[in-house]
Amino acid sequence: MLFALWRSVLILVIVILHGCSNKPDVLAISGSKMGTTYHITVIADQLPPDDLEQQIDQLLSKVDNSMSTYKKDSEISQFNRLPVGKSMTISDEFLEVVKISQKIWQLSNGAFDPTIGPLVDLWGFGPGERHDAVPTPHAIAQTKAQIGFDSVVLAENTLSKTKSVALDLSAVAKGYAVDRVADLLEMLALPDYLVEIGGEIRVSGFNADGEAWRIAMEQPQLFAEVDQVIAITDIAVATSGDYRNYFEQDGVRYSHTIDPKTGMPIDHNLASVTVLSESCAVADAWATAFSVLGAEKSLELAEQLDLSAYMLVRDNREFVPMYSSGFDFLVN
Repeated sequence: MLFALWRSVLILVIVILHGCSNKPDVLAISGSKMGTTYHITVIADQLPPDDLEQQIDQLLSKVDNSMSTYKKDSEISQFNRLPVGKSMTISDEFLEVVKISQKIWQLSNGAFDPTIGPLVDLWGFGPGERHDAVPTPHAIAQTKAQIGFDSVVLAENTLSKTKSVALDLSAVAKGYAVDRVADLLEMLALPDYLVEIGGEIRVSGFNADGEAWRIAMEQPQLFAEVDQVIAITDIAVATSGDYRNYFEQDGVRYSHTIDPKTGMPIDHNLASVTVLSESCAVADAWATAFSVLGAEKSLELAEQLDLSAYMLVRDNREFVPMYSSGFDFLVN
């Protein structure tokens, strides 16, 4: 799926220690799909299926064919063309991603909104031609009227709309694809793995040395420096940041992350946020929501909902870490 990275993704550096001959086999699978790359590492105590790579490719293609806005016959493209008041039956995969999106849209009070695409396009950060110019207040107001996830109606396994909105699930679909690959590996009795798609990660079990997987989180700057290395297992990690995709006009910095409520780029000092969750799809969506909300509101919500979040906040030329209590054991 040609999921362009509409939001900047903080690069997660994967540290994998390859073992000696007396250790389990390390199976590495990589490729391109969904407009990005993927890397999968399996620590195999038993022989995996000969067609594992093909199974993974077919699984990712299925998600791609369902949720790619670049494929005119995908489910999401069909929905985006659907007239107001009409409904369509959707697949289980599409249904699950819409349900996750609805839940986080509600819990984030609209900070996460999969219909925000027209505003992203207006500000020049969409998949079309890039233009670094501030829209007029009138254009922003007109475009805001074209969005609103509350206009998407889910009834059992059918989807409809009450006004002409279009969905873009790129902020959750990569994480969902990670979960699907992880589920496949577990079904095949391969419980020790690291799955990474476009920077979103889920790990299980242990690496080749029998230790927790080590993930290095970079500081949000042009020349990357490691900010934290965390040792994790049986968890998913997703990161979002605004430091790579922006433009400046008249000395003002305009981020690619747009607040659905104001129609404007965010103006807070949160540079990046990393979220841990059992589900990578959930972590992916919350990373986007927190990027919109800013550090203070996000930390308050993370504590309320028992979410693990780690944030880097700009303070002049430095980045100051802030994190919820769920992250304490990883950084202390």
